[in-house]
Amino acid sequence: MKWRNQILALICLVAFVGLGVLYFQNWVVQKPFGIILFVGEGLTSQRIVAARVYDGGSDGRLEIDSFTFSARLKNYSADFAVPDSSAAATALATGTKVKNGALSVDQTGGALRTILEIAHDEGRTTGIISDGALVNPTIAAFYAHASNAKQPRELANALIERESVDIALGGGSSSFDKEKLKQANIRTPKNLAELEEISGWQRPRVIGLFAENDLPFSDELTARAEKPSLADMVRRAIELLQVNRRGYILMVDAHLMASAAWQNQGERTLRETVELDHAIRTAREFGGANVAIVVCGDVAIGGMNVNGFPFRYDHGVAILGLNSAGQPWITWATGPNGGKVHENTDQPTTARDSLNTEPAALESPYALNALEDPVAGGTGRRTQKLQGTMESTEIFSILRDAL
Repeated sequence: MKWRNQILALICLVAFVGLGVLYFQNWVVQKPFGIILFVGEGLTSQRIVAARVYDGGSDGRLEIDSFTFSARLKNYSADFAVPDSSAAATALATGTKVKNGALSVDQTGGALRTILEIAHDEGRTTGIISDGALVNPTIAAFYAHASNAKQPRELANALIERESVDIALGGGSSSFDKEKLKQANIRTPKNLAELEEISGWQRPRVIGLFAENDLPFSDELTARAEKPSLADMVRRAIELLQVNRRGYILMVDAHLMASAAWQNQGERTLRETVELDHAIRTAREFGGANVAIVVCGDVAIGGMNVNGFPFRYDHGVAILGLNSAGQPWITWATGPNGGKVHENTDQPTTARDSLNTEPAALESPYALNALEDPVAGGTGRRTQKLQGTMESTEIFSILRDAL
């Protein structure tokens, strides 16, 4: 009888150890403490190459270049081969393809659970960041549900009333009701200094509103004074969110790179893409080793190309304007810069200065979304599925698996 008890005890011990190892591997070790998703609006492989050369030349290296895993994303919507911002973001936020114009609702108008709502229900702290307005479709798809994405006040009210987002930082103050923010006991920093003063141990939610609409571009130095950069907001959000012992999830929307692309502003488009890369570097620095980071595009915008033969070490202004042959370095497929560029360099200087040096093949009020695969990159635990060509909805699945 004694040896039977010993064998039974040994079996129980082995089972206990086995379950402990399984739990440790699947929850303590393999589950990242922090999960960060960056959405670069208009981020494609061409945009990354152009930003790399602009920033440091052909031999330069962006932070996203060091990511372990990468993929191309098929990003069609439920009704069009090219999605709009709301449908593209909904696919990332909910794992479901919806019709253009819909914001995290299915075809019957029913709400689709977003990755932030799921993470909140499972005990993680949650945050959203945008260098645009917090009611823009790309960021709103992660916290709101609407059949029409173009209703900023309703989206702002949803962010205030629903408690699935603990920290929200960005622009768009003109859409928010100050009295509702006050009644909800929400802290509302208005500049970088006020954001720095917030302690992570304070319980009330935070909605930082740093501009009436989108934040100024990074090269608008006077307008940008005292306002946080995208990297500043990422740093502070991580510091505030990581006090939760169950971990956090943070969604970051780089919107200004789309705002510049819509207007065929090549240098600003590249500058803001580099700003996104700086924010990614900040996330890796402050997130630490146990953070999973996914960076992806949502749609291709405008069809920007850097043409010709820049020298290997050309960067910055060397790839802007006209090349030595008088031809534009940067061209667009669509946008407000439609029209021909004259090649007659004998005309007066004043006339040459007025020429459009970033022409678009098709003139339109703003650059159109294009049929091109966005890219995705990942680093950290649970991001290894980012390989080959995959549906954009699989970004949601990767994040869900990491919770």
